[in-house]
Amino acid sequence: METLEPKNSVVMEKPFSHITCGVCSKPYNDPRILSCLHSFCLQCLHHEIEKSGSQQMFQCPICEQNTSIPVGGASVLPQNLHLGFEVEVAGYMSKMTSNSDVACDQCAEGSSDPAVVFCCACHHFLCAFCLEHHKRNRMWSKHKIVGLDQEGARQLHTTMKPRDHYCSQPNHEDNDWNFYCETCSLLVCPHCTILSHKSHSVKEISTVAKTHQMEMTGALEDAKEVVTKLTGAIDENKRMIEQVEISSRNAFLAINQAFEILQQTLEERKKTLLSELEAISLSKTTALTLQKEQFEKMVGDIGHYTDMASQILQTHTDHEIVALGGLIPTELQATLKRVQTISLTPNQHSNITVSVETDDLVRQLSKLGEIVAFIPSPSSSTWTSTSAAKVGTRYHVKVQSKTSKGEEYPHGGVEVKGEMRSKTHNGAVVYGEVEDHRDGTYTITLTPQTAGLHQLFITMDGQHVQNSPHDLDVRPKRDYHTLCNAQQVIQCNRPSCVAIHDNGDIYVGSHDDCIYVFDQTGQLKNTIGSRGSGDGQFSFPRGISIKGDVLYVADTGNHRVQKLTSSGKFLHKFGQEGSGQGRFNCPVAVIIDSNNKLIVSDYSNHRIQIFNENGNWLSTIDGKGSGNHSFQYPWGLALDLQGNIHVAAQGSNTIKVFSKEGVYVRMYGDPNGPRGLAIDGEGYSLVSEFGGHCLSIYDPEGNKFHTVGNLKYPYGTALDPRVGSVFIANHGANTVLKVKVFISSFIATRANPQLTFVPIDAINNPMTTFCLPLPVTIYFFKIYITLSKQLSM
Repeated sequence: METLEPKNSVVMEKPFSHITCGVCSKPYNDPRILSCLHSFCLQCLHHEIEKSGSQQMFQCPICEQNTSIPVGGASVLPQNLHLGFEVEVAGYMSKMTSNSDVACDQCAEGSSDPAVVFCCACHHFLCAFCLEHHKRNRMWSKHKIVGLDQEGARQLHTTMKPRDHYCSQPNHEDNDWNFYCETCSLLVCPHCTILSHKSHSVKEISTVAKTHQMEMTGALEDAKEVVTKLTGAIDENKRMIEQVEISSRNAFLAINQAFEILQQTLEERKKTLLSELEAISLSKTTALTLQKEQFEKMVGDIGHYTDMASQILQTHTDHEIVALGGLIPTELQATLKRVQTISLTPNQHSNITVSVETDDLVRQLSKLGEIVAFIPSPSSSTWTSTSAAKVGTRYHVKVQSKTSKGEEYPHGGVEVKGEMRSKTHNGAVVYGEVEDHRDGTYTITLTPQTAGLHQLFITMDGQHVQNSPHDLDVRPKRDYHTLCNAQQVIQCNRPSCVAIHDNGDIYVGSHDDCIYVFDQTGQLKNTIGSRGSGDGQFSFPRGISIKGDVLYVADTGNHRVQKLTSSGKFLHKFGQEGSGQGRFNCPVAVIIDSNNKLIVSDYSNHRIQIFNENGNWLSTIDGKGSGNHSFQYPWGLALDLQGNIHVAAQGSNTIKVFSKEGVYVRMYGDPNGPRGLAIDGEGYSLVSEFGGHCLSIYDPEGNKFHTVGNLKYPYGTALDPRVGSVFIANHGANTVLKVKVFISSFIATRANPQLTFVPIDAINNPMTTFCLPLPVTIYFFKIYITLSKQLSM
């Protein structure tokens, strides 16, 4: 093929350097594409593979990435039809812009008539005579014809389409490649589909091309997003480098100002500090520069793949797209995944300060000054958790990064990881999700899947923080299927509400217009309030809530909420009868969220009102109207793990759920007159049904799966998380009932290895009988205790 040297640079606006083989430095001749998406002439590949001495692996001369050589050698590698077409176009453009005559492609040999035009459809140069014949022929009359000049060459590159590709099999030469064999990854003609690919997965080439086109388009979109992130990271690196330089200059000035006061006596110490500063600044700048260069290289790699994909997509030619066999999306996605495995956050912070004290330090010249770069120390960093680890429940760990001196590190960007490894279940591992709060603190969220002893690993930049690894006992999940019969624990006149103090004391609102306080054995410890409307007096206290040593009471008959100490000392009150903002018409429940906001059921006003801890009105969830958000006569309230507000709508016989902002989320259940409502740490809802004389239990999705019956007009419900018990104000029976929630245990027999779950108290009960196949080994598991007894029978 002749060397492409077009004489008019204006015509050759589109660069054609990409059609030159990197091995022979000539235009491609039958280009074949490697897995790295670089292409070379087939003959060049044969020669290079033979020279390398390896018939299994070939290293790309450009990027040095290895490509597996398929069986059959380089000839089996995919053809780069796109580059082949580019070479063909460049050859035509070179002839069109040359000063020499171009022979007509349709005239017989020996004809001296030069070509005057080029047919973009036939790919033929035509003389004036043949051009007339071309125009007269009905099949060719609509072909695009361009002149042999600068404008024609410019049009050629945008209007010329690749010629049809015909099958290379013997006797198939007149058949176009209209199909693609997915089994063999080959373009095939109709005859091939019948003769040699009959039982293979064969699809029309247009269908396969459309799939690959969608994949490449998606890959381009993904690449655009990642490049945007990388570009942002590069900009952040540049900004951080500038900040390091600014901090360095500021520290330099501070050091000089301090040492000017101390003059010559401090000169040696000053040199030492300046040297330390220079080293830290250089270290930070070098680290950030190296990271920036890494990002820039990734952008270049992605650009290589996306440019090629963009060029191919612009032609919209099925053959070219299919011939690549999905290589571009594969390589591009691999690069994008590599980007996801690295941190795009600058690996250094700009903070460089200097600590130089001038007072009373002349006598300490040899130790004066210190460069502080705020580098977090894993061994000094700490972690805390305020919740117990339970199976299937999110366990949160807060990590505080600190310097080597134990000072809190005020910036994020450190690589923090957390994982939980079981010591009893073949080392099963749970990996944590990490949230960087950008203030030096991190939250790790793990959800253990098995009970028993685990090890908690928390690392910072690959090194363990304090008290890591740490032994952690993961508790089993509550099993509401094994609720035992309710036990009467407290006699009380028409109890309407119940709450549990952190110390285990039981607070009960009574028809006696007071709050009784009992210990866990049911012994009366205190009586708070009396009948009346004064401060600390009540009229039908229907709702109580305790947080720490503060008690809130929904004083229903007095249409207000009172705030007292847990011992009964009056602190504050708010609200009065009415329907306006901040007023009540029979408030029946009050709860406190994590931000100390008070949420109150305004029963006869059909609404929920929200106040700050001082009783100032904030917002209202209005239940009036129609639609899913509406409700009537709201009673019990509870908060789930996400902070959503659950409302026991007694008049609507359902549970409505609203976000903390008051937006309707969903509804669930069909309780008969719901009043009491409690939600445990795993998202299970416990609803006392005044009209159904029972306690109903719903899973986190709102499905009812268990009921405790034989109650009499139950009102309030409360959970004691310390002992796994539910307390019910059994209003109509003048009692407060305690229902124990068991942690499931199991019995496994040798004859039947399936686990049989049995409540622990039932096993311990001598009146309980079990019918089990023999021989049998019974394992008794106490709550949170591993293998306490073993009996052989």
